[in-house]
Amino acid sequence: MGFQLGLFSPNTESGLAITTAPERWHATWDNNLRLARIADEAGIDFLLPVARWTDWGPDTDFHKSALDPLVWASGLLASTSRLRVFSTVHTAFHHPVVAAKQLATADHLSKGRVGLNIVAGWHAPEYEMFGLTLPNDHDTRYALAQEWWDVVKRIWSTDEPFDHDGRFFQLQHVVGRPKPYNGHSLPVINAGSSTQGRSFAARNADRAFTVAAGPEDGAEIVKAIRAEAASYGRTVGVFTLGHVVCRPTKDEAEEFLHYYADEHADWPAVDEVMRLQGLHAQSFTPEMLQVFRDRFAAGHGSCPIIGDPDDVADGLAEFARAGFDGIALSFLNYADELGYFAAEVMPRLRARGVLSTDRQETGPPIGT
Repeated sequence: MGFQLGLFSPNTESGLAITTAPERWHATWDNNLRLARIADEAGIDFLLPVARWTDWGPDTDFHKSALDPLVWASGLLASTSRLRVFSTVHTAFHHPVVAAKQLATADHLSKGRVGLNIVAGWHAPEYEMFGLTLPNDHDTRYALAQEWWDVVKRIWSTDEPFDHDGRFFQLQHVVGRPKPYNGHSLPVINAGSSTQGRSFAARNADRAFTVAAGPEDGAEIVKAIRAEAASYGRTVGVFTLGHVVCRPTKDEAEEFLHYYADEHADWPAVDEVMRLQGLHAQSFTPEMLQVFRDRFAAGHGSCPIIGDPDDVADGLAEFARAGFDGIALSFLNYADELGYFAAEVMPRLRARGVLSTDRQETGPPIGT
């Protein structure tokens, strides 16, 4: 199957770049449709959205608008033929009976190309918007996510009505049809970088989607997740995330990075995002939050992959050598920059043996 390439967060205004640069990504439907068609043609394997329900305050445009992940995925799947499109689902905000039917419907619409990204939630203002209270501990959040996923799996795998009397859900006479297009489940990613998040992925997901500082520490993360999965008798792959600036020369790439992520950085928004990440998530350690301020401006704390096409190809190859099964990428402007990346970097990745020479399979397989 080879190393997988995806695009992360194009359904949100500015994507992952916390910047005021006018060239930044605008997450209109038309822009997302254009991007999906470019990605489908180029051989990108998957699109992965962020589920964002509220913004970061009145003084920033970062994530001011966000297209709903499931509706977004359904529309893009109907307009493409090859790539997989994930929907990101917050277990605290989506009832499992409703989500099971919505996801199965999207899977039939696309003939088996939808995927599910399960997230347990961390952003306190979103919980307040829903009239909920964010649990202080990750254990409770992931206990809810586990029960949510157990209900969804049972809906997809059984034809008989069932009752469920759990800690978080009390359900009677549950039925759900249609089932997923190709059987009883969908490809599942779990986005989480806390200890509990990585453990949840090891128990339940086909791929863990997790933050890494770079390939070096990433190799240890991959080993740990795979070892825990093996203790449950499972095989789990690992994805990470990065932001790309690719230009004909390294100097041009670094100048552009400086332009949008320093000169035009939205520093008040950067600090607010980092404050909330530090208070309400364990995706980043305090030390990482302190060091990564520039990375937050450039790509929400993700790994920088900057330079000419050879530099970028080499950077991505390092992640493959570290044991990652794929990476979800962001660009300052996804649609404007993806064509150059596809033309210049992807052939270099094939030449390096990182990507399969055949990228035309329908619905890239993600599973055990």
